[in-house]
Amino acid sequence: MAETLKKGSRVTGAAREKLAADLKKKYESGASIRALAEETGRSYGFVHRMLSEAGVNLRGRGGATRGKKAASV
Repeated sequence: MAETLKKGSRVTGAAREKLAADLKKKYESGASIRALAEETGRSYGFVHRMLSEAGVNLRGRGGATRGKKAASV
């Protein structure tokens, strides 16, 4: 889908819904917003807004967490 979009072009209607669904699937599979922005040639803000519109529960900052550290004695 990303290849058919010109940078800066307005995305509306069915194309917007398809792009949102594609971004949602990739984000939920572990891709970062920055990686999706680079892949689609769009800004971070655009991708963030599309994911929000698609109802995605966005991850917190900082990447993957490793669980709680063991308490040092």
